[in-house]
Amino acid sequence: AMSLEEEEEDKPLIISNKPEYSSCGNNALSNIGRVLNPDCQRISHLVMDLPRKWGKRDRIRGFALSNERFQFFFKTEHDLVEILDKGMQCFNEWAMAMERWVERSPVDFLQFIPIWVQIRNLHVNQYRSQTVWDIGKVLGEVKEIAFDDKENQSQPYVRVKVMFDESKPLRKSKVIQLPDGEKANVNFYYKRIQKRCFNCQRLNHEKDVCPLLVRTRQERATGRGHRVAEERKEQEPIIKSSGPLFGVLSEDQVDVNPITGKLKINPEVLEDLRRYLVANNGDDLSVKRGESKVPLLKRKKTLMHRR
Repeated sequence: AMSLEEEEEDKPLIISNKPEYSSCGNNALSNIGRVLNPDCQRISHLVMDLPRKWGKRDRIRGFALSNERFQFFFKTEHDLVEILDKGMQCFNEWAMAMERWVERSPVDFLQFIPIWVQIRNLHVNQYRSQTVWDIGKVLGEVKEIAFDDKENQSQPYVRVKVMFDESKPLRKSKVIQLPDGEKANVNFYYKRIQKRCFNCQRLNHEKDVCPLLVRTRQERATGRGHRVAEERKEQEPIIKSSGPLFGVLSEDQVDVNPITGKLKINPEVLEDLRRYLVANNGDDLSVKRGESKVPLLKRKKTLMHRR
């Protein structure tokens, strides 16, 4: 049969620019969002739950765009801006990114989330707005600082609003060097951040599935498998020249798998094969050896059938 490419050229379908084809008018009063941890944030639940959480269930329509993206349509500009002004928000305790719809999305669309960060342990001689601004830039683009060195300061921290790149880990602290060469450590606390990976501090997965931990476990398993394989080489061979399996299987087929650290063939299967080869059931040994070279799973079924 001829393929589609052979029958006709697969030309793109051209969508008309007529008004009835475009949803840009409807999108003008909408926000686009992306969940950061899709494994723990179901879009089907999100589009139903967030309007209720915001207290605007009758004034917002939610659409699932994919397993990661969603869209909310608003009836008024006021409601749309009010939701965005809330800053970073969570669903099912995991963060999500949300921005106002634009007709042509930039490459970094929905990559940054606005977060208010508390800066703690600021050195007493550096309580100035410019110091706070420079420290905030360590975390992302600074949008605002809630600090005035000419006003009362009732809390043991200063706050800064940054656009945080969600692909990066949350920094817990930063060493700063003072003008006299002394070094000090400032700590960061992120407002509204609930869950994160407590290994790499990223916002897009749980600790159990952290890629860094997964890779470490795989490397340890591989290393353990290689060690077991090396130790096995120093022991007596499984296939002995005087045994019935000699000539039927090679040592490479039955020794330790360096990846798993386990024998490639279950010892019980090998024992079944040995018993069959030495059993006095009237079959010639050479015939048995030839039969035994079939795949071991099939051979095991044969052995079970003859018992």
